[in-house]
Amino acid sequence: MEENKEIILKFMSDDKYVPMKAKEMAFILGVPKQKYTEFHQVLKSLEDEFKIQSTKKGKYMLVDSGEYKTGILRLNPKGFGFVKLQDSEEEIFIGSSNLKNALNEDEVLVKIIEGNNNDSQHKEGTIIKILKHEKDTLVGTFQNSRSFGFVVPDDKKFGTDIFISKKDFGKAKNNQKVVVKITKYAQKGKKAEGKVIEVLGNRDEAGIDMLSLVKEYNLPYEFPEPVLKEAKSLEINITEKDLKFRLDLREKELFTIDGEDAKDLDDAVCVEKNKDGNYVLGVHIADVSNYVKEGSALDNEAIIRGTSVYMMDRVIPMLPKELSNGICSLNEGQDRFALSVIMEINDKGQVVSSDIRKSIIKVTRRMSYANVYKILKYIDSEELSKQDIKTVKEYEQYFDHFKMMAELAKILKSKREKDGSLELDIPESKIILDENGVAVDVKKYEITFANEIIEQFMLIANETVAEKFYWLEAPFIYRVHPVPDIDKIKELNTFIWNLGYRIKANKENIHPKAFAEVLEEVKGKPEERVVSNLILRTLKIAQYESENRGHFGIASKYYCHFTSPIRRYPDLFIHRIISKYIEKNYSLSNEEIEKYSEEATKYAKTSSEREKIAQKVERDSVDIKKAEFMQNKIGEQYEGIISNITSFGVFVELENTVEGLIRFENLGFEYFIYDEDHKQLIGENTGTVFKIGDSIRIQVIEANKELRRISFARV
Repeated sequence: MEENKEIILKFMSDDKYVPMKAKEMAFILGVPKQKYTEFHQVLKSLEDEFKIQSTKKGKYMLVDSGEYKTGILRLNPKGFGFVKLQDSEEEIFIGSSNLKNALNEDEVLVKIIEGNNNDSQHKEGTIIKILKHEKDTLVGTFQNSRSFGFVVPDDKKFGTDIFISKKDFGKAKNNQKVVVKITKYAQKGKKAEGKVIEVLGNRDEAGIDMLSLVKEYNLPYEFPEPVLKEAKSLEINITEKDLKFRLDLREKELFTIDGEDAKDLDDAVCVEKNKDGNYVLGVHIADVSNYVKEGSALDNEAIIRGTSVYMMDRVIPMLPKELSNGICSLNEGQDRFALSVIMEINDKGQVVSSDIRKSIIKVTRRMSYANVYKILKYIDSEELSKQDIKTVKEYEQYFDHFKMMAELAKILKSKREKDGSLELDIPESKIILDENGVAVDVKKYEITFANEIIEQFMLIANETVAEKFYWLEAPFIYRVHPVPDIDKIKELNTFIWNLGYRIKANKENIHPKAFAEVLEEVKGKPEERVVSNLILRTLKIAQYESENRGHFGIASKYYCHFTSPIRRYPDLFIHRIISKYIEKNYSLSNEEIEKYSEEATKYAKTSSEREKIAQKVERDSVDIKKAEFMQNKIGEQYEGIISNITSFGVFVELENTVEGLIRFENLGFEYFIYDEDHKQLIGENTGTVFKIGDSIRIQVIEANKELRRISFARV
């Protein structure tokens, strides 16, 4: 049917086409008499999709594409929504009366309507048809009311509780977390209906909060049996053939540098100097593609997952532990297959030459960021505790390696800063859990220069690989970060002007250096975190694409993700491409190029989608645990910084990265006027002004992990 649809749409798109009846169209298209009923069904299907319409006289014409659009609905808790149009950055405002019972994340058909929604940035529309419901199952809390029950969804944007008749309770008991299958969607003021298909456990039971997230986002928590069987059958077996076609680097002193609790170690590094005085940086990445063969059960499952998902008390890996923690992990003292990028870099941070080779490596020592940082402090004669000195002495024979790594990382960082790479100071949260998985502390995740070393080495390796394969015109997946919209920059300037800053840019000239200069200017000042957050909101989201369009955030013309094939599918895919080129002496057939080009486009799209879901899950898991931590802090007072001001309240971020909302009724004893242009509040009686970046003292008045919400009151 899809092919017939394309034929009809192409015919009707011709400039010479005039509206005609079905029989006239069938005659011109040469539709056989016995196929006419089928032809008419195709026309009806196109009508249902609002791609064509019939006149009163029964003549068919194309629907005005400027009037009807399809996209994904994002609901706002206040009752309205926005439809993000397909293949466009545009969003259409949908008032609460025009939602037509559509739910959050539904794919909908929208008709553009005239009218003023008091939002000049968005056109207004009304939902004509729900094309596809996003969810048919939900996670929520079961409430029993004797003869019937209902489930309160965790996803508050769903917009309705779900009615459960007594026969559909299953084994659910009051206040238990359950998975409910929707049997009837909400319509005309009636609640949605459903039945309980799984009981997760009591909502306060250890681990149920994270399990609920897994179910809410329908994450593939367990590996299918064929995938596990394949993973368990793999083993490291180094043969003479491998030694013939791989660079043997097992005598090199190589190091992994990761967090202390990391299990999937996919990168090892080493730095030397050559006779010209240039640095030789080797970045050695686990050759996962050697084991995950194209079209295998492991590969198909990795495509579905797209990425590993990191939650508070668990990881949902892209690959089974036999690979991610086993034969693909670059464990100390064990022979491993790798793809090695070897770069000669001068003292200005420029890559003079590079080579990419299939290799065999053996990691000399596994290092942690904490211990490498202690070593660097010791080398620089900084004061350390006796215990730290004892730890450092254990690695004394490798001091020259780490000293050289630090030298090169500083050179690369300096070049990157000159090029305009953005250094956003947005601290990550470190949440400490007890043995039952309950949050007992929240603080900033400490980033040291040891982290910076690995970041700089991975960045230069990713750029080097991307540039090489761009000029080879190879099928590839790039990491793309588009240039921000000038309108967004103007909006940003309106806010930061009040803080004394401005991004210099115009429509023809938007350069990351303009952002970098402001970030440098604000460094170390009280408003640094706020300005960084505002700039982050202005930037577009990075994604995977099969076409190279550069990476704005790191001021790079060529960029890809090459360094984490254990946990990201794009990395694994381009490893496969690189290996193919190396094995075939950089000469692939046209058929192979066409095949891999199609796959690159497809996997870039699916990987971007899976990444968004993973980010949502990780963000939600953090919000749940922050709310859990603050539950026993009700009534306590803290100093915070105003991080955002909206039409419904003030967001305040505390020093430990916890963020909460002060609603207007909790701001004090006067009415505050919201100045949207300058994102500030003005007290009607006293003239008190609250603006982004201001310090404010707050009291915790609510912490609800079910709603993932923390509320403050102004002291």
